Amino acid sequence: MTYASFHFPPPGNPYNPLQLLSYFGAVFLLGPFMIATGAAMSPAIDARFPWYPKIFRGRQVARSLHFLGMLAFVLFIIVHLTMVVTERFSENMGNIVLGQGQGTSMATAIGLFALFIISVVIVHVWATGISLRKPRRIQNALDIIIVPATWILFRKAVSKQHFKRSDVSTFFRINGYPPDTQEYKELLHNNFIDWKLKIYGLVESPLDLSLDDLRVVHKQEQVTEHYCIQGWTAIGEWAGIPMKYIIEQCKPLESARYVVFRSYQYTDGDEFYEVLDLAIVKHHQTILAYEMNGEPLDIGHGAPLRLRVETQLGYKSVKWLRSIEFVSDYKNIGMGQGGHREDHMYYSPRAGI
Repeated sequence: MTYASFHFPPPGNPYNPLQLLSYFGAVFLLGPFMIATGAAMSPAIDARFPWYPKIFRGRQVARSLHFLGMLAFVLFIIVHLTMVVTERFSENMGNIVLGQGQGTSMATAIGLFALFIISVVIVHVWATGISLRKPRRIQNALDIIIVPATWILFRKAVSKQHFKRSDVSTFFRINGYPPDTQEYKELLHNNFIDWKLKIYGLVESPLDLSLDDLRVVHKQEQVTEHYCIQGWTAIGEWAGIPMKYIIEQCKPLESARYVVFRSYQYTDGDEFYEVLDLAIVKHHQTILAYEMNGEPLDIGHGAPLRLRVETQLGYKSVKWLRSIEFVSDYKNIGMGQGGHREDHMYYSPRAGI
């Protein structure tokens, strides 16, 4: 009420009950609320604890609540900074920076405040500049830190996606354009009768498999959620053969550490491909899918065959599959970063969820 009447509280009594409640709410209510709603948007949390986002009635509702929480924080910060500046600014800055009871002069207070703002601006400009000038160096430097940390913290975490058919999304967005090569167009014209999946590289038994060859194998079905790096998600029912079966048939050599999935698609003149660690390929939900929602794959979703790797972000699930190669290293493939997106858009080759 004192502030509402444009008066400041008397010295020695800096916080009225309304302020105390505001600080308590920001720290002990709004803060945990933002953490909880933020976790509900996490693909990793959703993949391992599918029940958690349902507390907020889905990821989209959690995202909206999180946005409202951000607005509340912004409002709190604006009011807080206004009070710091307009009421005993020098004393407040001294207490904030130097400690309780360490009030300072107005000039020192302004200097401390300006130093903080200038430091933030300098760091932001430097980080943005070096990221734009040397994106490859930043990409590789971050992987040096992130990859070992991820392995240490999450190597035993396993995706537990098992949705019901009733959860399948009515709309599943299509990303990317179908291949426009003459070879793919001819295969499409013949309804993929002549299509074969080539499996080669560091294997004992190279394979060439037609769609009929794949369909006679026991079909694995799974209802899972697709997580696009752009932020959208959709649930679909996929059917095909597990990569474990392919591995059993082709028998990779001990030197094989990675698997290269190549597509008929070309983007900016370069072949689209992605690389996965052999351990990820062996995951029970990594499959070669030829059906979606009980129907043969349509063109937009990757016909005649696509990869579904449910422990990774969507860009790793290569569509319009052409071949699978087992290799010991991928540094001489493309630009050596582990995939087309990694080569051209500086994505991380580790896209685990």
